[in-house]
Amino acid sequence: MQFKALQLQDVKLIELTEHLDARGSFAETFRLDLFSLHCGQQDGQNQPLTLVQDNLSRSATGVLRGLHFQHHRPQGKLIQLLAGRIYDVLVDLRPDSSTFGQWEGIWLDAAEPSLLWVPPGFAHGFYVSAGPALVSYKCTEYYQPDDQYVLAYNDTQLAIDWPCQDKPLLSPKDEAGESWQSLVRRLGLGVG
Repeated sequence: MQFKALQLQDVKLIELTEHLDARGSFAETFRLDLFSLHCGQQDGQNQPLTLVQDNLSRSATGVLRGLHFQHHRPQGKLIQLLAGRIYDVLVDLRPDSSTFGQWEGIWLDAAEPSLLWVPPGFAHGFYVSAGPALVSYKCTEYYQPDDQYVLAYNDTQLAIDWPCQDKPLLSPKDEAGESWQSLVRRLGLGVG
């Protein structure tokens, strides 16, 4: 496993070492010792992160999910794409971060095994360019329906460059996502 820092503070791409032979392939996808060393401290403290919930989503080509986050009990997510190809987008919501209010997108392809570590305090979403996409993710906090927020995928201030040719297929909840400015004010995220 190789842990590579991305542009947003504390986000990591974990490239897996795939062992190939005539039978197929094998790769370790998670090791607690390496994860703790490279990704496992919350807010720079010596408190180890615990992964408490696994989720699995299946999405067709053209689906956009997000940008989702929990505010009071933020979820860190360890994301693995098992099938398909997606454009994964993160927005840093941590006011004390050097990359607060910035976004980053990264292509994930099931043919190139990797994981993406999204620390607590980020909005997260993805667009499916080749489906069906099967996305597995482990979370550091349980899902809290009363603490779920949606940042508008097409917010003009963030100006995320999604690779959509047409309008993506959205859930009603995602269609009603709030603007960056509205969420910053309403949740007291900092100066927007």
